[in-house]
Amino acid sequence: MNDLAIAEPAVAEASTTAAEAAPVVQEVADELGTIEGADFLAEVIDETLPLGDFIREFGQGLLDQVRSQNPPVYLPQRDQLSEVWLARQQILDNLKRKPFKEQSEAVQAIVKLLADRGEPAAVLNAEMGTGKTMMAICVSVLLQQLQRRNPRTLVISPPHLVYKWRREILDTVPGARVWILNGPDTLRKLLQMRARLGITTSQPEFFVLGRVRMRMGFHWRPSFIERTILVGGQRFVAACCPCCMRPLESKGDDDETLPMSVPLAKQVLSDRRRKCEHCNSTLWMLIRNGRPIDSMSDLVLNALQQMPTIGPVSAKRLLSKFGEKTLAAMLEDNVYEFLNLMDENGELVFSDKQAKRMERSLATFEFSIGQGGYQPTEFIKRYLPTNYFGLLVVDEGHEYKNEGSAQGQAMGVLASQCEKVLLLTGTLMGGYADDLFHLLWRVNPRVLIEDGFKPSKTGSMAAATMGFMRVHGVLKDIYKETSTTSHRTAKGKGVTVRTSKAPGFGPVGILRYVLPITVFLKLRDIGQKVLPAYDESFVDVQMGDDQAEAYADMSRKLVQILKQALAMKDSTLLGVVMNVLLAWPECCFRSETVRHPRSKELLHMQPALFDDVECTPKEAKLIELCMDEKALGRKVLVYSIYSGTRDTTARLRMLLEARGFKVAVLRASVDAAKREDWVADQVERGIDVLITNPELVKTGLDLLEFPTIAFMQSGFNVYTMLQAARRSWRIGQKHDVRVIFLGYAGTSQMECLRLMAKKIAVSQSTSGDMPESGLDVLNDNEGESIEMALARDLLTM
Repeated sequence: MNDLAIAEPAVAEASTTAAEAAPVVQEVADELGTIEGADFLAEVIDETLPLGDFIREFGQGLLDQVRSQNPPVYLPQRDQLSEVWLARQQILDNLKRKPFKEQSEAVQAIVKLLADRGEPAAVLNAEMGTGKTMMAICVSVLLQQLQRRNPRTLVISPPHLVYKWRREILDTVPGARVWILNGPDTLRKLLQMRARLGITTSQPEFFVLGRVRMRMGFHWRPSFIERTILVGGQRFVAACCPCCMRPLESKGDDDETLPMSVPLAKQVLSDRRRKCEHCNSTLWMLIRNGRPIDSMSDLVLNALQQMPTIGPVSAKRLLSKFGEKTLAAMLEDNVYEFLNLMDENGELVFSDKQAKRMERSLATFEFSIGQGGYQPTEFIKRYLPTNYFGLLVVDEGHEYKNEGSAQGQAMGVLASQCEKVLLLTGTLMGGYADDLFHLLWRVNPRVLIEDGFKPSKTGSMAAATMGFMRVHGVLKDIYKETSTTSHRTAKGKGVTVRTSKAPGFGPVGILRYVLPITVFLKLRDIGQKVLPAYDESFVDVQMGDDQAEAYADMSRKLVQILKQALAMKDSTLLGVVMNVLLAWPECCFRSETVRHPRSKELLHMQPALFDDVECTPKEAKLIELCMDEKALGRKVLVYSIYSGTRDTTARLRMLLEARGFKVAVLRASVDAAKREDWVADQVERGIDVLITNPELVKTGLDLLEFPTIAFMQSGFNVYTMLQAARRSWRIGQKHDVRVIFLGYAGTSQMECLRLMAKKIAVSQSTSGDMPESGLDVLNDNEGESIEMALARDLLTM
């Protein structure tokens, strides 16, 4: 079987070999009439000039040409002289927290694009730590001053950043009012918003909605009453409408209309939400999901126990002393009144220490009585007028790029209901053209429709997506040729063609769809006066003799078994072998048993090499690093991707605590919305080292207290690693930031780190950093996942 992959890029490749150019050279020679001219042209074509050198040499001229053909919307030298710019800058200067100069420039550019040019959407593609939240708040403030009709801003946020958004808004905007639409009281707040439709206010209003809550629907059940009626002279128990009391009807076998029985009503009404045919009232009702609450007392009791320092005994004592009605009113309407609760003698019930911890918890506390859940997206679409919100801010916008995701579709619905959309992201594209297509379709479909990319008559987007990929992306047509003996008199060959996408986005698409609506900002643009020094380093750790010998034996044996399996077209061992070779150096303190995933055949058995108190070489290096940093008064953040089945975090904590360190381990069991407060509590307790999986803190969290970051492993996800490495190098950091990667020499970990470095270089090229060759992103090998590239290198060992 032969495989042939043909790439179909959006534009012609920039480099041409001399052999390919020979016909062109001859044609030019014929025109010139001289051999010397052809020789000169051949030399010019055959010469290779790195793209980086070309840009450095001719960049200014190219930039001037681009600016003349496509003038930028915002130029600081020009726009800063206008009265409009000065008026907007005055508004920014009156905020509680003033943006930096570079942040102000980005804000002014976005506002000019949305307000003055009338664009429906804008993208803020800013690097991690540049203050996207702050800039988005500033944009919303300026637009609220301009949009007197709709001075409201709706923010879609990751669930663990909802209350960070509220804190940032209150710390920045004077007199702002923030509504949190992320708890069990979301429906009550939405009903209040609907009741205030006719009320105008000049107070800045922000509505922060968690993206998980955004797409979650509500739970319901059929609602009808049972009545005994006479049918044909016989008594019959029928299902009836609760409002008009008339029986619900169904058709029999002979199309005769008959009253609906109770069992049939439960079956029919459970299928979908229906209304009464007579009075048009609803035949369903909202219900709460989970264990039913027996009484108001149980509801209040459960709410009290969610707060720190209050256990079951304390909650029951408070309930018996103050009553369920009093406590419920405080928790639902004024939670901070609960902190100042006094007994009959006028003494405060809670101590200052208790009140401080509870106050932090109450910042993320939501309590509701009466209403069940309801999907906010559906409510906003159905019951609030279009453009009720002047601006929609979509945080971590790249998370909504998938075509069929419920969150992406819900975001598209909200974008259609808001006047303007601002997309915040640090990684606009994942490398594929269709990533950008679905984002554009949800926030700015007009430009795609103008170019002919629109749904089919049936509403399908498949043809439009494929058309966009063919014009602006890269598609691979893979031909598979197989020999067949199905013919009677001769052998034949069968050819199948499969089309798949590859990384890449053409410059025409960037010029058409990205540059006109995008503002770019990097940390280096803000300046060194704002951010401290940042340094990344790699530490090559040598394995012990026994460890290295055991690893070499394991690797040699498993790779040979894997090659034999692949020769038999069995790929089930690929993931098993790769994961074992990556993880065993980290987990050699426990025995390793490798079995075939299907037959359960024993492939290799490796006993443990280290006991519970003996450190592996990498653990010893980490302990040495922590000691050096503690001597300098610096806290260390340690990342380990093995926090589940192959958990190494508990062992790291035990080894560090045995040497006098105060250690905390952040696990997935800590709710995402409470991780920031959890880390703050640990810092208050004086920890020296925080251990966690980078997936748990990759977005939004500001871990400024940990200027030193150590990666025990890198993992496979480039975006996760980049985000996690910048958790402490953010605006507000006062100390120099060190990031250290630890890797075992001579193992698959080194190959993984090398491949990650390549992937990072390619991903940065889509964010404005120019590689040496602009076609690097079209390289088929670079388009592979880290896992597949690592497996390919593993088989060549």
